[in-house]
Formats: sequence, C-alpha cells, structure tokens
Amino acid sequence: MKLLVVDLLAERVAFGEKGVEEIIRHFPGYEVLLWAPHTDEPRNYPFGKRINSPEDADAIIITGSRRNVSMWEPWMDDVAELIQTTEVPLYGICFGHQIICKALGGKVIRAPQNSSFISNVTYKNGKMTKQLFTHQDHVIDSGEMEVIGSSEHCEIAVCKHPTRPIRSVQFHPEAVASLLEFSVECGDMTSEERSAFGNGKQDLDVTDSLISPKY
Repeated sequence: MKLLVVDLLAERVAFGEKGVEEIIRHFPGYEVLLWAPHTDEPRNYPFGKRINSPEDADAIIITGSRRNVSMWEPWMDDVAELIQTTEVPLYGICFGHQIICKALGGKVIRAPQNSSFISNVTYKNGKMTKQLFTHQDHVIDSGEMEVIGSSEHCEIAVCKHPTRPIRSVQFHPEAVASLLEFSVECGDMTSEERSAFGNGKQDLDVTDSLISPKY
C-alpha cells in the first residue's frame, strides 16, 4: 500500500519532517511518497521517497503550509486537481483542510490576525475536544464538504464529504507535545511562540481526528 503525502512544509525541520513523521506513524505498513510542489528544495527526510508529481496511492494526506490558500499560487492548481479527481481516502490538515474546501467549491479568506492556541472543538454529536490551532486563513464556505465540528474562533473547523472518503481539520493533530518542544530546540519556533500552546496536549491524534473518525 502507498501513502501520498502532499508535503507542504518540506522546508522545515519540526512541523515539516517531524510532523510528517508523526503523521505516517498512523499509517503502518504504507510505502510513503513525498510530493512538495511548492518548492524545488525540499528537505531530505530519512524516510519516504521524494517524487516530482503525484503518483497512484491508496491514501493521500495534505499537510499544513506557510503558503496561503487566500493568496493562490500556480502550483496549487495541481493540488486542487488531485483533490477533485482522486477516489482514494483523502485527509487534510490546516492548509490541507482549506484547499480541500476551496477545490470543492468553498471559500477561504485571510483574517486580520493569526490564531495560535489550543481551543475547544465542538462536534455535531455534542462531543468537545481540545485541539491545537495555528493559522490565519479561514474557511468561510465549505463547498461540497459537510461541517461537523466548530471552534469559537473558527466555525468551519472539521469537515467530511457526504459521499467521498474525504475528511479535513483546521487544527494540527500531528503537533504533539514532543514536536512542539523539538520546534524550539531546532529554532522553528521561539519560546514565546511555544508558550501560546500551554502543555501542548491535544485530545485527538491523527488517527482519531482523521483516519478513523469517531465524531
């Protein structure tokens, strides 16, 4: 089986390499393909195979990014096409959530300020969890995607497609506490930026929030 990671933080050590490492931990047994269409200089990870264009896979995950859906760039057309045409399970995190909604008829806008904190997410079934957000773009129209979870600052925080195997979250379930600590150690994040996330513990990991959703 193959997992295609649309690796949009490939230039970063922590949220890039270590974040992807946390994500793929939840896909045991998969061959990992890494596609970074936004840069010609991705980091060389000690895992996975770098590819220059999307290949057939059994599952796809689109990561977060420092780029913005609200500031569309040409390479995003290729990601949007992948979203629109794939038939395999597709998962989106942060930027991935936004570009999935945009590609399926939704709308994304840029807020005046960045949101970086741990916040409650309330699901349609009444379940509430604490999750880590760091973003400035917001989905304000989810298009084909059905909204199933919201946060006080972000009405469209969790989505699923009604007929296709697609699920997306605005938060970062891969940003476990150890990744946050490493972010400071490697210089990806300052101590002040890190302090915004408190103890860094989230209620849902990649498996529960995306791959095998219970909510």
